[in-house]
Amino acid sequence: MTIKVLIVDDHFLSRKGIASILAANPLFEIVGEATNGTEALEKAVQLQPDLILMDIRMPDGDGLEATGRIKSAMPQTKIIMLSVSDDVQDFFEAIKRGAQGYLLKNMEPEYWLDYIVSIAQGEAPISRVLAAKILQEFAGQKQTVADSRLSEREQEVLQLISQGLSNKEISETLYLSESTVKNHLRNILDKLHVQNRMQLIAFAYKNGLVEH
Repeated sequence: MTIKVLIVDDHFLSRKGIASILAANPLFEIVGEATNGTEALEKAVQLQPDLILMDIRMPDGDGLEATGRIKSAMPQTKIIMLSVSDDVQDFFEAIKRGAQGYLLKNMEPEYWLDYIVSIAQGEAPISRVLAAKILQEFAGQKQTVADSRLSEREQEVLQLISQGLSNKEISETLYLSESTVKNHLRNILDKLHVQNRMQLIAFAYKNGLVEH
């Protein structure tokens, strides 16, 4: 089963570059392209993609605004924000608008595909580079506080999720099965009343649950 992808970027070469990266994996089918947020909404309604790769900064229709409008109309569609900036505020704004992932354009191409696959499967919503940047931003602002709602193992899983690790990487690090990691993640989401990994990471950093 393929994942239908809509690419939204105002630069022609960026769109073609992204398309060439995705072409390396038969999991993805490029169903369309758009050059701004307004066109993205039109194409999304028309093409019904499973996944949208959305540039965060575009003239004639900002990517963040478009993300909010698309998620309101099509909540089942996953959106990954693409940015040249590691500005932490952009990351948190993307979460508020409903994005499931946030990738930096300056990442090495071979890492791009791994992260997009992970996000499409509901994992690793941010790269380790961005995770480190966010941690740096919050360092010193709050003391690390263990959340009493989480077990010790759940807190370990949360730390690794906040570092941008996938379920497979977490399972290898903690010597657990992937299904066990998924169960821990489901329990963490329920206990902290958040809906997905993006929201979980934001909650963890803002509430001092991540070790500095």
